[in-house]
This record gives sequence, C-alpha cells and structure tokens, in this order.
Amino acid sequence: MQRLVLASNNPGKLREFGALLAPLGFDLVTQGELGIPEAEEPFATFVENALTKARQASRLAGLPALADDSGICVQALGGAPGVYSARYAQMAGQAKSDAANNAHLVSQLAGKLNRHAHYYCVLVFVRHAEDPCPIIAEGLWHGEVVDAPRGAGGFGYDPHFLLPRLGKTAAELAPEEKNTVSHRAQALRALVARLQAEESATR
Repeated sequence: MQRLVLASNNPGKLREFGALLAPLGFDLVTQGELGIPEAEEPFATFVENALTKARQASRLAGLPALADDSGICVQALGGAPGVYSARYAQMAGQAKSDAANNAHLVSQLAGKLNRHAHYYCVLVFVRHAEDPCPIIAEGLWHGEVVDAPRGAGGFGYDPHFLLPRLGKTAAELAPEEKNTVSHRAQALRALVARLQAEESATR
C-alpha cells in the first residue's frame, strides 16, 4: 500500500475517500496526523485553492497528496458564495457557522425568483509536490435554494439545497444515498477512473 496524504482534517472525507482509494493500493492519512498545517486559500477559483493545498501537503509530507475544494454557487448571486462558502457570513461581519451562512444566503436571495444553484467540487491529486501533470476531477450537483431548512442530515448548506427531482433537500437524504449522487461523490468517481486508467496504461 502506498501512503497518500489527504489535505484535510475532515474525518468524514477520510472515510469516504479512503474506502474508494484503498482498492487502488492507497493508504490514506490526513495531513493533521502528520503535523501539517492547513494551507492558505487565497485564490478566486476552486481549482487553484485545491492545487495549493495538495502541493503543500505533498511537499511537507514527502508523499503523493489529494486535496478538494468545494462550495455552493448560486446563479442569481453571480456564482456566490463560491469559494467563500465556508465563511460567507463571516465576510459580512457575522459569526462563522453553518447556521449563519445559511441565514445570510437566504437573506441575499430575498425577492429573487431564480433559485437555481449547484454544489461544485474539484479534486486534485499530485504524485509529488512539483507534479507538472496533476490529476484534476470535478463534480457538479444541481438544485435550488429554499428559504426554510429541511432535514437533519448533512452539513453546510444541505438543509436549504433542494433536489427537485427527488423532492428532498440534501439534508433529507440518507448518508449512503447522498454519497452516491453528491458533487463530491461524482468528483471522486471521476478521479478513481483516471487513476485506474493511469495504472492500466503503465502495466
């Protein structure tokens, strides 16, 4: 098994990514377990932030690295909160929390009829810190923002992210269902396919 550092300290991501990458021969470890601090995310795009996180983790660990960056993009707000999803309310002078982020998002959409939004996730895999050809995979999950929260599952904006086809918010989905259809699940499947293709080509 080859060790692979995850540029995140999220235990949920470790479980999800680890299970799918184990068959490819990767033993996933979080950067926190290796004493690696979180990277700055100064860029305006998800891919630049993910690449920065992956390169830092790889450089400090001396291992291949995987990083993701994700958020919600709302059409009527010009794609906001976007890369600032995790600190959307904080940027408006409020406390940093999921509840504050959701309240701020709903307030920004007051009076707007267009509620279309999508979750976006980009994953970046680097074989080493200076890898000139990182593997980049993405996933999009389309839905709508609703004013009233529904469901107790998930996290982030999930209680307000309605999936019209299912008639449920992301927070109303069972974890196993969400993990097959979400933006992160789509990106991870695409990444695994790329890694498998690369492995087959080198045999």
